Amino acid sequence: MKTNITTDTEGVSLDLPEGVTIRVACPAVYARILTREALSFVADLERQFRSRRSALLAARTDVQARLDDGGTLDFLAETCAIREADWCVGEIPDDLRDRTVEITGPVDRKMIINALNSSANVFMADFEDSNSPTWGNTIEGQINLRDAIRREVDFQHPESGKMYRLAEKTATLMVRPRGWHLSEKHVEIDSEPVSAGLFDFGLFLFHNAGELIRRGSGPYFYLPKLESHLEARLWNDVFLRSQQRLGIAPGTIKATVLIETITAAFQMDEILYELQEHSVGLNCGRWDYIFSFIKRFRSHRGFVLPDRGSVGMDRHFLRSYSQLLIQTCHRRGAHAMGGMAAQIPLKDDSVRNGQAMAKVHADKRREANDGHDGTWVAHPGLIEIARAEFEKVRPAHGRLAIMRKDVSVDATDLLAVPAGEITEAGLRLNLNVGILYLEAWLRGSGCVPIHGLMEDAATAEISRTQVWQWIRHGAQLDDGRLIDLDLFRETLTEEVLAIRTEIGDRRYANGKFDRAHELFQQLIEGDELPEFLTIAAYQSI
Repeated sequence: MKTNITTDTEGVSLDLPEGVTIRVACPAVYARILTREALSFVADLERQFRSRRSALLAARTDVQARLDDGGTLDFLAETCAIREADWCVGEIPDDLRDRTVEITGPVDRKMIINALNSSANVFMADFEDSNSPTWGNTIEGQINLRDAIRREVDFQHPESGKMYRLAEKTATLMVRPRGWHLSEKHVEIDSEPVSAGLFDFGLFLFHNAGELIRRGSGPYFYLPKLESHLEARLWNDVFLRSQQRLGIAPGTIKATVLIETITAAFQMDEILYELQEHSVGLNCGRWDYIFSFIKRFRSHRGFVLPDRGSVGMDRHFLRSYSQLLIQTCHRRGAHAMGGMAAQIPLKDDSVRNGQAMAKVHADKRREANDGHDGTWVAHPGLIEIARAEFEKVRPAHGRLAIMRKDVSVDATDLLAVPAGEITEAGLRLNLNVGILYLEAWLRGSGCVPIHGLMEDAATAEISRTQVWQWIRHGAQLDDGRLIDLDLFRETLTEEVLAIRTEIGDRRYANGKFDRAHELFQQLIEGDELPEFLTIAAYQSI
């Protein structure tokens, strides 16, 4: 077989399998991850499943076209037998039985050490929404995780000199690869970009599955952005082939699926069923869920949402979705994970900090009382708050016996549009946060503290789709003003100027604010609503 060698004066030469091309310079350390054997494994997965992935992405387009033509969503008639039958998912591994608090964050070295050292039960290392997928972030993230699993990871702060090392006891590791919709532009298989999800998954599994198993754990994943049970079936087949190729027993890989699309909410049973022996739970991905709700019903005037700040988990459509998830998971022996607490401690403002922590208490109290088995936090300072609320109402190892037979949810519950006002403050917040987050993402930071919240890509997605929706359907502010392109442009200009005034001309000029402004405006002013902001923005990093 022919051997391809990449050569670049700025990087190391890599011995690549036939048909694999890397279109970017690679420092010598990257050769630890981009080995010939690992890339052969990724290439096999890509070649085996590329056509199915493409077909499933095309099916998303078909669903959108049907909804744009006035269609709606409901539970699938053809899978009724799966929903009505008695079956359970596979056995939950010992180190995933207690998932009371899970902390999430990107795959940079310091974050990984701090998160694994925290008192959380699980750390979800994220290659997706909280990680800007620069080539450096992606490959160095793989190196960082490989080192952490072997307890060879440390980090010295460049300014303070402080050393960070792993503690004796650490959280269980889970990894979130990128979704089916994303490609990794820096790597081509047979002249086409590789699936980003398969690239992230394949490299991590190849290098770490055996080591994790030897250490008494296993390869555990979170699967994002699924739109249907057929997309879950694709992941299941990827797992089966991967386990066979690596000589791992079937069912060793375990996955929790984020229910963060409105279409997936109607197929929770089916998603668990497709991943049955590999499945350990579902998670309420609340922010992306709201984004999906807006996006899928973008052509329906009756689905215009009020200010996103008023669309909380107490609203009927979100409460219905979370309670249905609990009922579905517990019936099948799977964990029902709650959503993200995005607040961060505010050390310089005791009043605002008290208000923020009260919101965390209330949110986690609701989840615990409803029957969730655990929850997500974005900051170590929230872990004990979340744990305390869960420990008040349930034993340490979950509430799988609480079946929630009292819950009855139909399509009208899941599609109930919340009432509320659209305000100038809400419009300004969408524009301000959207620009701030996108600018940071373009600089390579996907996890960004903004106005007291730790934000990821879902923030910018909600912001731009909501403003697009308001303009398209001629929504009005609570003071009667029409939200049109003129008002949008005027307000956006004011918000960008306010950002520049606050941070200063020098920082503004050294950042990516002009590109963020340009891209954000283009996405909102377009006649069509792009599926994902991150696809368009990816070409700028």
